[in-house]
Amino acid sequence: MNLSNYRTGVQSLDLQIVELLKELPSEDADLIAELLVSGVRLSLEDVNRGELKLTNSALKELRHSFSVFAPYRSERKATLFGSARISAGDPAYVSAREFGAAMAQKGWMVMTGAGPGIMAAGLEGAGKERSFGINIKLPFESSANEFIADDPKLINFKYFFTRKVIFMKETHGYALLPGGFGTMDEAFELLTLMQTGKSPLTPVVLLDPPGSTYWDRWIDFVRLELLDGGLISENDLSLMHVYKDPEAAADHLCHFYSTYHSMRYAKDRLIIRLNRAVSDNELASLNLSFSDLLLSGSIERISPDQSEVKDSDFLGLDRIAFRYNQSSQSRLRLLIDSLNDYAIK
Repeated sequence: MNLSNYRTGVQSLDLQIVELLKELPSEDADLIAELLVSGVRLSLEDVNRGELKLTNSALKELRHSFSVFAPYRSERKATLFGSARISAGDPAYVSAREFGAAMAQKGWMVMTGAGPGIMAAGLEGAGKERSFGINIKLPFESSANEFIADDPKLINFKYFFTRKVIFMKETHGYALLPGGFGTMDEAFELLTLMQTGKSPLTPVVLLDPPGSTYWDRWIDFVRLELLDGGLISENDLSLMHVYKDPEAAADHLCHFYSTYHSMRYAKDRLIIRLNRAVSDNELASLNLSFSDLLLSGSIERISPDQSEVKDSDFLGLDRIAFRYNQSSQSRLRLLIDSLNDYAIK
């Protein structure tokens, strides 16, 4: 193979990379080549040892994480966020444990930060076989809880940013319980990533335990300071839903995938894969209700795109597609809700 325009700048090194690639049994040799070029260029440019350590550690953490998750790619996974300071027996702990159990019973796996409190409760409820631990090494609260310790599905991270990448990449739905700065950071970051289209749309439930007003007051703040201040739109509130009952919260996550399956872009079109076919009436309703999302044309049924065929990407599913103007991810979330709700009308 030949290298792309992304090269080391040293012809002899580029030729050696080409020769090395001949020994690698990969269909993605172009991407492997760019990884190798990046590594060589780091050594040729003004990069200090500390920056090399950061890059090296981050890449190794991501590589290891991909390897751990690979056998579970077909499994739906829910992530549970909340305080490490909640003790067993607290209503929030009980709600987290019940939510974890409900998700496991519905065939999902559960991921948490692997620490104490809410994180331990979620994994206790899910059981070890249905649990993932995504731990962060800290001077305190850094050891994994008893429900995931020594399990091969426990991953220890040095950096928050690589840990968050894995959470966002592997999660199909989120439940957030009361927590401190870390929980607030996670809530606002995942909502920001979805609002801006940098992370796939996934269901987010804010789970208040009995007697708690934590998320109700948080929503009041969001409405008063963000919505009334013109800093977000009314539609953005569709990205999250408050629940008091763990079972109902679990049902919400599952319902999101009742009709909707997944999406991907193919050139200028957004393709939405579905678990069922859409009727003519439903398609007409979608075109009428969500015409503001269309760059041109209409929402239409399609066969798998060539890029999907190349990747063997859920070829047995029905799908619809349209030229998406990317004006509002929250409106796109409402389109997904419409698809899911239409099936139970």
